[in-house]
Amino acid sequence: MLNSRAQQQRLRAVLSSSHVFGALPPEAIADLAESLDIETVQGGNLILHESDIAESMLIVISGRLRVSRTNPDGSLRLYNEVAPGETVGEAGMILQQRRFADVTALRDSTIAVLHRLPFEALLQRHPVALNRVFAQAVYHQLRHTPHRADQGHAHAFVVIPLQDESTALELALKLTKALSEFGKSLLVDAKLSRTYQLDILEDQFDYLIYQTDSEDSNWTRRAFRQADQVIYVAADGESSEPTAIEQKLATEPGFSMKRRHLVLLHPENAALPCDLAGWRRQRQIERIHPLRSQHPNDFARLARFLTGRAVGIVLGGGGARGFAHLGVLKALQENNIPVDIIGGNSMGALIAAQYAQGISLDDIREQTLRFALGGERPTLPLISLLSGRRVERDLRKLFGNQTIEQLWTPYFAAACNLSLACTSVQESGPIWHAVLASNSPAGLFPPVLRDGNLLVDGAILDNVPVLAMRGRLGTPLEQRRGNGTIIAIDVDVQNDLTVNPLQTRLSVRKTLKGYFLNSEEATPGIGDILYRAGHIGGLHQRSRTMATADRYLEPPVAAFPLMAYRRAAEIAEVGYRYAMEEIGRWSTPEPPH
Repeated sequence: MLNSRAQQQRLRAVLSSSHVFGALPPEAIADLAESLDIETVQGGNLILHESDIAESMLIVISGRLRVSRTNPDGSLRLYNEVAPGETVGEAGMILQQRRFADVTALRDSTIAVLHRLPFEALLQRHPVALNRVFAQAVYHQLRHTPHRADQGHAHAFVVIPLQDESTALELALKLTKALSEFGKSLLVDAKLSRTYQLDILEDQFDYLIYQTDSEDSNWTRRAFRQADQVIYVAADGESSEPTAIEQKLATEPGFSMKRRHLVLLHPENAALPCDLAGWRRQRQIERIHPLRSQHPNDFARLARFLTGRAVGIVLGGGGARGFAHLGVLKALQENNIPVDIIGGNSMGALIAAQYAQGISLDDIREQTLRFALGGERPTLPLISLLSGRRVERDLRKLFGNQTIEQLWTPYFAAACNLSLACTSVQESGPIWHAVLASNSPAGLFPPVLRDGNLLVDGAILDNVPVLAMRGRLGTPLEQRRGNGTIIAIDVDVQNDLTVNPLQTRLSVRKTLKGYFLNSEEATPGIGDILYRAGHIGGLHQRSRTMATADRYLEPPVAAFPLMAYRRAAEIAEVGYRYAMEEIGRWSTPEPPH
């Protein structure tokens, strides 16, 4: 039961602001508070165990909890965090089900526990009010609708230097400034932590950034336990070998429950990031963030990723119509909508890769136009109709030896894996190779080989890879709407592919006549048939793509032929005018978070 009047007041305040219990009348909230058991749990401790019979529910008073499950192969699957004012387990307790997941204290936490017998007694005293709020809670649970309590307690990050502490201090200061765009932020070092109680600071600020040293000190351990996310920091040129502090913190309870990131700080004038792949091989982290000193946009991008506000842009395939992507990207720039991560398929993958390199939109248009007009030689049709050698040569020339890991802006290219019958998301290795696979329509170009698998244009399954983006905006284990903002741009037009109903066979003569004379009697040729076959999956699931994206843009490019590359500037202008009009209809210039 409650131990003090202050604790009781705090509990009532949390209940009043709770998404579940906030609608209760004051007398019911007071009665509920008296029926709760208060427990303090150390970070890393397991609170609820998967498959146990649900005999209680939890309300978080302070700290944070993590919901997780163990996969059949023994790996850990992380779900949502449970913040102060939020509840967990109410649906299981009411429906008398087994727990569907483990619940662990992400950091030192205070929880209120409502057991079944007190719950049933409360129902007798407040039947209408409690039935209403619990019915709503079960409804959201069954619909898998995540809900968040209003931010009333700080989200905490710990910045841990792997070697040079001055690097970590620079990051902590600039991250604090970047986070201040979203709420009240405070940098907390060991000295400040001795002056103020951390739970009081959590009530007063939206974001706390704990600055530690590279030693295994009491303060480092404490800050680690109190943090929701861990940010390791190193400088370009430092050794990528795991450090002693990483190894020691890995033994802390709850280590596996925390989102972990690595920031590699580079000089202001660095041309390319250092060997990110080498750093990733040495450790298990969610994402590596290469940042440049004195580049505020880099730190702002980091802040958006950490807080679930990152903006992902997905560019679909569509031949020459893909130049409309350039117009949309121009409109996003003019409306100050950031591009934190970009990916795409086919023409979208080609344009997105150049954008991630930092190339201007005008230069992307000129480079892409030269590439598209290069032509290709036919070949003996045993593997494909065209050889693909010119395309590969020009992509190698366009991107050189640069790898996807050597991009300041995160990027991926989608392709269809014919060997495994799935979408393959390429986010490592040479850029040219990823773009080539995404621009190799099955039948027209030979498949691109990667790790023994055959990769072709991804439009067979997913021409606008929104699901791939959803898993890369934040933690890939929280793939749901609300975790960042996805803007999908679809330029694939479903052209008419019918013939005269009286016709019983496709005619070679009529196809040739239509090809050379643009006759109304023209019938679809092999190019039309292969293109439609290669895009059938994307067209079939367009409704799902629209539903999964937060913003779905479909520039009106149907009037432009698939091969109208020489009209690139005109197509881009159509995309720009359309996007400016659509963005103007959004409630705010920046997508909602």
